[in-house]
Amino acid sequence: MLTAEQIIAAHKANVETLFGLTNKAFEGVEKLVELNLQVARAALSEASESTQAALSVKDAQELLSLQSALLQPSAEKAASYSRHLYDIATATNAEVAKVAEAQFADLQAKFSAVVESAAKNAPAGTENAVAFVKTAVAAANNAIESVQKASKQAVEVAEANFEAATSSAVKATQTAARNAKRAAA
Repeated sequence: MLTAEQIIAAHKANVETLFGLTNKAFEGVEKLVELNLQVARAALSEASESTQAALSVKDAQELLSLQSALLQPSAEKAASYSRHLYDIATATNAEVAKVAEAQFADLQAKFSAVVESAAKNAPAGTENAVAFVKTAVAAANNAIESVQKASKQAVEVAEANFEAATSSAVKATQTAARNAKRAAA
């Protein structure tokens, strides 16, 4: 049976975990805001430079050259922004997942201790029922570990696909910019 001290300690630990997760979420939001401010500043500066360059264009061929020169960096910056955004989300998610895994491991340990205590205090003749409960708990733990491993593998595959798509997009933009440059010449 749980004592008042155990209940208070559990509530205190839950509150600390909640505040820890909230802080991690705010850190992620702060990083996102900082990234967006950097992007906004850079975009404003680049828009000013691009406008000045466009106003100084003397003919259509120079305009095409300017356009192709601006196209490639924009795509690379968009890919870089996406990568930073993905990194922030991944890091924040990893922190939350780490806390959740630790909480779950603690819960599993406490539940196993309760099962062991119940098994020691079980009346004679209930050995089969106790063995069944222990087997069910072990099977559930194994299933959960399998799901966690599959989730981690899915995240790794998604990250690899994201990297490949970003790389392909940047290469396609570079090719398009080179082709536009050749066409303008």
